[in-house]
Amino acid sequence: MGLCQLPLVLLLILNIHSGQTEERPKAKVSIKPDQHVFRGETVTLRCDIDGEGVTSWKYSWYKDGSDSVFSELQEHTFSSVTESDAGKYSCYGAERGGSRTSNFSDEVTMTVSDEFDQRFINTHKFNMLLMSDFCISDRPRPVLSVSPQKWLTEGDPVTLICEVKDSSTGWTFSWFTVSLSSENSHHYELLSDSSRGAGGNYTVSSVDQIHTGVYVCSAERGKPVYKTTYSNKQPLWVTGVSPPVSLIISPNRTQHFTLISLSLSCEDQSNSDRWTVRRYTDKWGLEDCLLSRWGSQKGSTCKIMSTDPSYTGVYWCQSESGDSYNLVNISVHIGVILESPVHPVTEGDSLTLRCLYPYASPPILRADFYKDGSLIQNQTPEMIISNVSKSNEGFYYCKHPERGESPKSWISVTEVSNESCCICEYSA
Repeated sequence: MGLCQLPLVLLLILNIHSGQTEERPKAKVSIKPDQHVFRGETVTLRCDIDGEGVTSWKYSWYKDGSDSVFSELQEHTFSSVTESDAGKYSCYGAERGGSRTSNFSDEVTMTVSDEFDQRFINTHKFNMLLMSDFCISDRPRPVLSVSPQKWLTEGDPVTLICEVKDSSTGWTFSWFTVSLSSENSHHYELLSDSSRGAGGNYTVSSVDQIHTGVYVCSAERGKPVYKTTYSNKQPLWVTGVSPPVSLIISPNRTQHFTLISLSLSCEDQSNSDRWTVRRYTDKWGLEDCLLSRWGSQKGSTCKIMSTDPSYTGVYWCQSESGDSYNLVNISVHIGVILESPVHPVTEGDSLTLRCLYPYASPPILRADFYKDGSLIQNQTPEMIISNVSKSNEGFYYCKHPERGESPKSWISVTEVSNESCCICEYSA
C-alpha cells in the first residue's frame, strides 16, 4: 500500500468508528391482535428496531402524519379502542445516551369497526320477537356456514365453518346447539367436543341422526378476553334409514296454500303419544307445536288452523329423548303450488305431479313442468312418470304463463334393495 493511500484508509476507519457509514435501522410497527379490530377490544401497538449495538431506544409514536408524539413507550396499549383510535401509525427510535437514530417505520393502518350498523336495521325487516337473536351490540357477529350442504344422509361428511368477517387473526371458536326451554324460548348448549372446532372448522366425518339440529358459534381472542356475539343459526338436517316414526301430513303434499288447515301426525308401530311435532323456520326459528300459538297438539298430532307463508320450514317428529326423525320441508305459498309426494318414491313406482292454484275451479292448471331448471313437459294438467328410476331424482316445479310458478321441491327416489333407504323429500 502506497503512502498516498494512507490518509484515505484512516478516514474510512474513522467514519466506520463514528457510525457515519452504517445504515440506519428501520423501525417496524406491529398491531395485536390484528390491524382490523372491533370497538371495545384491547389493542397493542409495538415498535421494533433491529439495531446492533444499541441496548436502549427511546421510541416516538405518530398518528396520521402528525408531528406530535403521543407515546414514548415501545408498546402502546388501548385498553378499549374506539373509532377515534383508528388511523395510520408510525414510530421512530433514538438511542438513549447515544447518537444513533432509526429510520421511520412504514405507516400501518388500524381500522376499528362498530360492528352493528344502523343501516342493517334500515335494510332488513326485523321481527321484534327475534331481535334478541341479532344480539344488537358493538361486538362482531360471526358468520356460520355449512359445507357441502345442510341436507345430509347418515354417513355423509359435513363441516361447519365459523368466520369473523374482515378479521381472521387470533380467534378461538366455540360451538353450540340451539335448544328449546319449557317456555319455547331458545338457549344455547356448548357442544361437549366444542374444542375440536377451535380453529373455526367443526367437522363430522360421518353424520348420524343425532347431529340433526340448529347450530351457532362464537369467537374470542386477546387478553383480557374479547368475545363476539353468537353467530347466525345454521341448521343441519340428517335423514336416516328406516326411521322409527313417520310424519303423516294432510293434505298429503309438501307445498300448501295459505289460510288452510294442516294436520301433522307422528305415527309409529305402537301408536304411542310420545312424539312431539317440532319445526324450524327462517322467521320464527326453532319451535314446538305443543307450546306454540301457531298450532295445537293432541297426542302426537299437531293441527295448524290457518297456514301462513312464514310457516315455510322443516317439520319433524321429536322423541322424548330429544331425537329428531322424518324431516319434511313444507312450503306455504300464496300462488301456484306443486302437488308432489311427501316421502320418497320407490324405484319402479309411478309418480304424478300436478300444478295447483287456489283461485281456479277446478284448482288443477294446465302448466309447464321443469326438472332441475329444464322443461320436461309443457301445457299439461299433470305429469306422470310411470316407472320411476334414480335418474328421476331432482328439483321439480311447475309454471303457468299467467298465474306464475310454484316453489321447487326435491323428489327423492328410494332404490330397491334388501335395506330400504329413506331420503326425505324437501322443498327449496
